[in-house]
Amino acid sequence: MRMLKRQKIVCSRFILQSRRVVAIPNAMAERPMPSEELDCVGMRATHVYELQLLLQNCARNRAAIEGMACHAQIIRVGLGADTITSNMLMNMYSKCGLVESARKLFDEMPVRSLVSWNTIIGSHTQVGESEKALVLFMQMQKEGTSVSEFTVSSVVCACAAKCCVFECKQLHGFALKTALDSNVFVGTALLDVYAKCGLVKDASLVFESMPERSDVTWSSMVAGYVQNELYEEALVLFHRAQAMGLEHSQFTISSALSACAARAALIEGNQVHAVLFKTGIGSNIFVISSLIDMYAKCGIIEEAYITFSKVEEKNVVLWNAMLSGFSRHVRSLEAMILFEKMQQMGICPNEITYVSVLTACSHIGLVEKGRKYFDLMIREHNVSPNVLHYSCMADILGRAGLLHEAKDLIDRMPFDPTASMWGSLLASCRIYRNLELGEVAAKHLFEIEPLNAGNHVLLSDIYAANNRWEEVARARKFLKESEAKKERGMSWIEIRHQVHSFMVGERNHPRIVEIYLKLKELVGEMKKIGYKAKTEHDLHDVEESRKQELLRHHSEKLALTFGIMVLPHGAPIRIMKNLRICGDCHSFMKLASIITEREIIVRDTNRFHHFKNGHCSCGEFW
Repeated sequence: MRMLKRQKIVCSRFILQSRRVVAIPNAMAERPMPSEELDCVGMRATHVYELQLLLQNCARNRAAIEGMACHAQIIRVGLGADTITSNMLMNMYSKCGLVESARKLFDEMPVRSLVSWNTIIGSHTQVGESEKALVLFMQMQKEGTSVSEFTVSSVVCACAAKCCVFECKQLHGFALKTALDSNVFVGTALLDVYAKCGLVKDASLVFESMPERSDVTWSSMVAGYVQNELYEEALVLFHRAQAMGLEHSQFTISSALSACAARAALIEGNQVHAVLFKTGIGSNIFVISSLIDMYAKCGIIEEAYITFSKVEEKNVVLWNAMLSGFSRHVRSLEAMILFEKMQQMGICPNEITYVSVLTACSHIGLVEKGRKYFDLMIREHNVSPNVLHYSCMADILGRAGLLHEAKDLIDRMPFDPTASMWGSLLASCRIYRNLELGEVAAKHLFEIEPLNAGNHVLLSDIYAANNRWEEVARARKFLKESEAKKERGMSWIEIRHQVHSFMVGERNHPRIVEIYLKLKELVGEMKKIGYKAKTEHDLHDVEESRKQELLRHHSEKLALTFGIMVLPHGAPIRIMKNLRICGDCHSFMKLASIITEREIIVRDTNRFHHFKNGHCSCGEFW
């Protein structure tokens, strides 16, 4: 109704104004007497102004049909060759998404101003036609037309869309040559494209050399650090802007929350949440979505749900953020209930929604539910399954032990299998000790990502589980001689605004001696209630005692011990890990939750594990 009302208003205004404008050709057609000429010229100027004003209204309201009618009137009154009016027409067509019409008009212009070039270059940039924008810029140079900061920033933005690093560096050189590099628009565009191309050091250099920075400059640099996974640097810059008294935009706060989520920095996340309320943008949907994601990734799913529940008008982005949080925390029942409620509220699920729902099924082995949702996605909501949905289904089948069915699905899907698909199948083959399919999956992985040592380790683990020690030795030898690198296990824990990291067999932490002594004491207490190291989870061909020692020094155990030492009694311990938690550490955490009378929350690469009173939220299915 609102849209119809607005269209009626636009149309009625157009009719009223166009009636006056139609009088222009009639006035021009009459041959005025010399004494009447000044009055006629004044009348013509008034109508031309009204025509241009109408054109601006069409651009503002994205009224393409009215704009075309206005274009017809412009031609009729003989203003087709007027540069200012043509620029307005190009702007209108661009705002309405009719870039081809704007380009046709540009090509036919007898005289072009700088505004003409800027408008058409900006039009091509906005629709992702970066090559055409760059060609126009080069044509502009050949014709000797002067450029402005808006020209350069538009072309740089075109480079950002396609990550054209070489062209970006050339434009940077051009900006330096023309002394436009100090302009805030050009500098912001340059640092943005450098960050998007992964050249974050260059982006930082541009940022630091800028004499003037806008809100967009600061938010672009913070976002650039987050995009390149430099979360610590992003938060440092955010706090630097805060210390300078700068007002944060919704984009800066969203980026800062994303950095907190990635680092699982709950304390800093709470601080950003406080800033959010002070700035008065706490109702912005995308900021709230980032807030929900931050709380979920920091292990406080309850706070994420409270934040979600407070929003009255929720869009699909918010529903997806909450669904993803429930899925990550293995709250599969809550995820499925929320999925049903979402539809009852009239929100149509999209492809992201179904990724979360299928992942929730995968986490607790709901094969039939997964099949049902996969079918529902296609049949009822007309969502075409993409590679992520097929990956989720393959994971559901593989984790449930239906390895051959998972392999058939990968073979039959209309996409090339990704590394994550073969990796999921390989991991499932390790669990179920299926050597035949494990070798097939590993072969594909070696072709797709030859430098990923983790794939070689997984295959050697399958060999070890099947007592094929010669193949294990061969795989380990190949690993040592090749350039492939295995990611070392690392865990970290945040204590009083400081993140403490631990590697497997850590030696560098300032309190490492105390940690090992405390860990030894903790293991002794656990043995009294039945703990025994699950050495089958360490598949090195070494003595049993050596296996026990290797398992005892896993990074998550060290992080847990440090948390017990420094956190108040009864306070929950939140640990983040870069790899999947092993079976022995999983058992260790369950018993530790009994002895310490604490909730222990571990986030690994797959999900969150909530250990409480000797039980884990994953239900032993991970």
